[in-house]
Amino acid sequence: MIVEQTQLEGCFIISPKVFLDDRGYFFESFNRETFKHHTGVSVDFVQDNQSKSSKGVLRGLHFQTGDFQQAKLVTVISGSVLDVSVDIRPNSPTFGKHFSIVLNETNKKQLFIPRGFAHGFLVLEDDTIFSYKCDNYYNKSAERGIIYNDHTLNIDWHFKTENLILSEKDTNLPTFESLFA
Repeated sequence: MIVEQTQLEGCFIISPKVFLDDRGYFFESFNRETFKHHTGVSVDFVQDNQSKSSKGVLRGLHFQTGDFQQAKLVTVISGSVLDVSVDIRPNSPTFGKHFSIVLNETNKKQLFIPRGFAHGFLVLEDDTIFSYKCDNYYNKSAERGIIYNDHTLNIDWHFKTENLILSEKDTNLPTFESLFA
């Protein structure tokens, strides 16, 4: 496994070693000890989630608050996404900064997103299957979000706004400034 620190402290790109042959491929998608060795982070995942979406679906930017914050390890099983994480830790030197990466079934990259981050993704291909592990259980009362087109964050989704498919909930999320000013 190759682990790269992003410009956001604690947020890592993980590229697995893939073994290919005429039958297909094999790779280890997660090993807690190897992950800890490369990142210094000890994490125990307790919940796995999966979604299937059409091209143009944007999910996010979501996060959990308080005791229900979640670290996530995200990947794409089939298809492709533009994955975005935003540092919302007020005492962090990268507070309010974001990182984006294309995750797809070909590159098999994963992104580790620590607690204290908002997260979202834009689906780039039909029938994309997105998977993520969480180190804490989902709690509806702790769920929060930031509007995807927030002017302070200025995220370039590389997609025409009129072609986005959003849930009603995601179109009504507050701005970064209203949450953290």
